[in-house]
Amino acid sequence: MEQTTTGQAYCELFGLTEPPFRLTPDPQFLFASKQHARAKAYMESTIWLADGFVVLTGEIGSGKTTLIECFLDELPENVTLAVISQTQLSPVEFLQAVLVEFGFEPFKMAKVELLAMIKEFLVDQYSQGKKVLLVVDEAQNLSKKVLEEIRLLSGIETKKEKVLRIILAGQPELGDTLDSDRLEQLLQRVRLRFHLGRLSRAETQDYILHRLNIAGAEDREIFTPEALRLVFLYSGGVPRLINILCDTALLCAFADESTLVDEAVIRSAVEELQWTEYEQRLRERESNADPTGQHELASTALAKLELYFGEDLVSDIELRPGRYVIGRTPDNDLRIQSKFVSRHHAQIVADLQQSTIEDLNSTNGMFLGARRVKRHRFSDGDEIQLGEHKLVYRNLRTPREMSGDDTASRRRPENADSQA
Repeated sequence: MEQTTTGQAYCELFGLTEPPFRLTPDPQFLFASKQHARAKAYMESTIWLADGFVVLTGEIGSGKTTLIECFLDELPENVTLAVISQTQLSPVEFLQAVLVEFGFEPFKMAKVELLAMIKEFLVDQYSQGKKVLLVVDEAQNLSKKVLEEIRLLSGIETKKEKVLRIILAGQPELGDTLDSDRLEQLLQRVRLRFHLGRLSRAETQDYILHRLNIAGAEDREIFTPEALRLVFLYSGGVPRLINILCDTALLCAFADESTLVDEAVIRSAVEELQWTEYEQRLRERESNADPTGQHELASTALAKLELYFGEDLVSDIELRPGRYVIGRTPDNDLRIQSKFVSRHHAQIVADLQQSTIEDLNSTNGMFLGARRVKRHRFSDGDEIQLGEHKLVYRNLRTPREMSGDDTASRRRPENADSQA
């Protein structure tokens, strides 16, 4: 069944004005989970913060493109926009693509001419009171040479401020590429990074009901509670998979002339899609991709972060592979209720070999001893001061777990950390 053609068939039966689970990005259907709302706020910050840029990553189907479309629909009129989504380009082709978005035809020009034209255009826009935004989707496909060109573009400035705002969006491999030693200068220009994860079970239910109501359900029960539970079990909270399963379920119900999607309908849809439970599919994929068993380490704690106020232990969290945001508001992974801590103050990125903390352009910064640092690679026992609070890092990895391909980078001296 093709998702793009089945939706109209069941709309009349279910009293819907349009198909609620189309795969094509539609800002109207954007579900603002806490993490999606925060990612959107990060992108919006590029409009009023001229320096640096934002990196947004997420798994396939996590809702990045829909989020970007919603963000672009709300841009103020004084923003000049360029969107690049074809990213398998050479450096010259990338610069040409940027200029095409700005209305030029730069196809017979040398690289130096392309750069000069971009700079002249950016300065001209600035003089007219306009802000220029470059959004690159599918950025995980960019070569390191193209990423270096982006770094150079981000440095174009007038006497007062930089004149190009940049958002890079892509799959998780983009984050891995940016963390490589060769792109350290580029990483230092990144103001904010955010990773879109899967929806929780409660968010999955809210997501489904939200899309149904946008499509005209008006809070009528179409999916039973047990059906909603099974959707999460088989989709894993990935928005695109939720859409596929729900759309297929609605069609199955339509075929049975039923106006209710219950457990039996979901199981029929799952059988048609030939799906197993999401976690089982994930384990099988990881096992096939990593027969050495390294994936099993992802379910165990790699480190622990302890939060102290003075000498008192306030709380602690275990770090597994992934990103953890620290800040004052409730949507953070580690919340610190203090006027000296910004809403989103810092983030920690943990993998099988190391953990790194990075300041998210906080007001009061973070300190290693007396030294203010922008980014720091943790060693066991390190203490990071955030206002009146202190983070103490406890490494739980064994030497065997840490003996990955990252040995060389872990031997780099601490003075590689950038000063704020």
